[in-house]
Amino acid sequence: MEWIFDPQIWIAFLTLSLLELVLGIDNIIFISILSGRLPEKDQPRARFIGLALALIMRVILLFSLSWVMGLTTPLFTVFGNALSGRDLILVVGGLFLLFKSTHEIHSALEGEEETDTERKLHSGFSAVIIQIMLLDIVFSLDSVITAIGMVNNVWVMIAAVVVSIIAMMLFAGAIGNFVQRHPTIKMLALSFLLMIGFSLIVEGLEYHIPKGYIYFAMAFSVMVEILNIRLRKKSDKVRLHTQFSEDGAAAE
Repeated sequence: MEWIFDPQIWIAFLTLSLLELVLGIDNIIFISILSGRLPEKDQPRARFIGLALALIMRVILLFSLSWVMGLTTPLFTVFGNALSGRDLILVVGGLFLLFKSTHEIHSALEGEEETDTERKLHSGFSAVIIQIMLLDIVFSLDSVITAIGMVNNVWVMIAAVVVSIIAMMLFAGAIGNFVQRHPTIKMLALSFLLMIGFSLIVEGLEYHIPKGYIYFAMAFSVMVEILNIRLRKKSDKVRLHTQFSEDGAAAE
């Protein structure tokens, strides 16, 4: 019980929890976009199951530290780069994320808005959960390796992961609804996932791109788009007020 009074443990826990939450943004966005293809009544359940699976996978990986660290052992060399099991998982996950994001962007640009019945036919609940689970494996592996590099105590890692996932569950609904209500934000989110997919592939090929650059670019773009949304709402109010005044004057 001495660890309770150890400030270093608490600092490590709080730092790792915050980092896991930040690194989980891409996971939340991916889950929100996929669950958005389901009927509205099924979306909260899909988000909850997706994040619950992410939590279970991360805890299992943390209890299998020796296996996880074994994934970093080089298996073969390609163009002078030694690739490990982790690298292969990142490359495959990045390719899947690129494919899925491109498909969603194409559907948004070329397809028409679907009804709940059409959504149910095109995107079954089980199919969405399987896709979420596949990407959860990639995101979870990246998250756990980050945790291992920061903290030595497995219970601190597990506590930080649990806290971060619970926080994601609390905010996932609001983020998902906001993304679905604003098509431009959804397009930005899909572009963000394209960048994450590309960064996963590059990282799997041993070229590290700091995610902070990607997150900053995305945060700045979203901030600008939120200002645009507010400006459009204000312009619509002014236009409606002007139209109402003109109609009233014409009636007199």
